[in-house]
Amino acid sequence: MKRITKKSFLILIIAIISIVFFFYFQNNSIETTEIDIRSANIPAGFHGFKIVQLSDLHSKSFGENQSGLVKEVGKANPNLIVFTGDLVDSKKYDEDASLTLMKELVQIAPVYFVTGNHEWWSGRFNSLENKLIELGVQVMRNTSAVIANGEDKIHIIGIDDPAQVNEGYSEESIAEEAIENAMDGLTDGENFKILLSHRPELFSLYSNYELDVVFSGHAHGGQVRIPFLDSGLIAPNQGFFPKYTSGKHNLNNTTMIVNRGLGNSIIPLRIFNRPEIVVATLKQGIN
Repeated sequence: MKRITKKSFLILIIAIISIVFFFYFQNNSIETTEIDIRSANIPAGFHGFKIVQLSDLHSKSFGENQSGLVKEVGKANPNLIVFTGDLVDSKKYDEDASLTLMKELVQIAPVYFVTGNHEWWSGRFNSLENKLIELGVQVMRNTSAVIANGEDKIHIIGIDDPAQVNEGYSEESIAEEAIENAMDGLTDGENFKILLSHRPELFSLYSNYELDVVFSGHAHGGQVRIPFLDSGLIAPNQGFFPKYTSGKHNLNNTTMIVNRGLGNSIIPLRIFNRPEIVVATLKQGIN
């Protein structure tokens, strides 16, 4: 009887250690996803241009001075880094971890940033924005910019998360106005256009514009990835079994890439859903 008891206790200890290791690995081991973006609109000078997308850090740290995350980004040797919102978390606000990451990233490549809902919910974005700008981050707030490589150029457009506005308007109408303001002065069909926007559930809206690629986040990969189905369980603003949680999606002539994010917020754990870095490579050709 004693042998059975000791054996059962040992099995219990091993099971507990295994579960703890599993959850630690799932929430701290970074996965790099490589995606090719093919389009006839990509100019020759941008063939092979690499964009690293990060999203939804929620003030999480990956080692001292974010060394684990910075190392993985550096391995990709990007030409451009984009961050699609929720750099900080509104409830466990820690801008030090977030600013440390940005300080390191700007040493690798130019960094473009748009807000997520947590920047606005925190009530501290005005201060955070100034600090990001001081570090050299390009904060896109319903604006566009030109990225040039020799004589070739592409446009990058960034919009504020609609949580910024709380006046009874729908989030879709707020985002629509933001896109139109950001694209004011841009000619339809002129240059390859990239949109940075936190919300993937508004994809049908984005596809109405002359946008080639949209980078988005917010869904946290569906929090729990369902094995063999490659789908998520639940996402904000999409509910259960959401449509847009990860990977590449196409609608009309627009491609949207949804990043699974790096950190957690309301739900503290990721399951079969490791923190993600997306490396998108622009290539001339037909998608």
